[in-house]
Amino acid sequence: MNYDYPFSTRAENAVNKRIRNTLKKYPYIVIEKDDRIIGYAYAGTFINRAAYDYSADVSIYVDNDDHGHGAGRLLYESIGSALKDMNITNLYTCIGVPAEREDEYLTFNSMNFHKHMGYDLVGRFKKCGYKFNRWYDMVWMEKIIGQHISDPPSVRKYGQIMAAIDR
Repeated sequence: MNYDYPFSTRAENAVNKRIRNTLKKYPYIVIEKDDRIIGYAYAGTFINRAAYDYSADVSIYVDNDDHGHGAGRLLYESIGSALKDMNITNLYTCIGVPAEREDEYLTFNSMNFHKHMGYDLVGRFKKCGYKFNRWYDMVWMEKIIGQHISDPPSVRKYGQIMAAIDR
């Protein structure tokens, strides 16, 4: 897959760079509908120390107009499968949530979606994010996708998985 789209703005170039950097080790999965990107999911380093190589930080985005039609589930199932094939065992995601009550910018929908996808709430940081002239909380959620065994196989790069499939 080639994600080198001819971007023209600085923000689009930053996204293109993030995709290239992610694909050096982790999956970056895009879902399209009617020739437009409606969502994506990607993984990255959870904590940059060798002891945490078996864990990955996962992010997902689905366009608001396409919520509730299965794109999020498809993205998470696809990225979870790829990460499991890489020998990743733990998935983590960080989600912004309202500090007190839902508002026009932020709801609990993402947190509830992750619960539905098998993630458990493992931590909450109070009023640590500030945007739209208000404070927001952040929650950490976790999903175990592999067995924690003694002497586990090495974590593989996503490119190794894809190369094996292409043979």
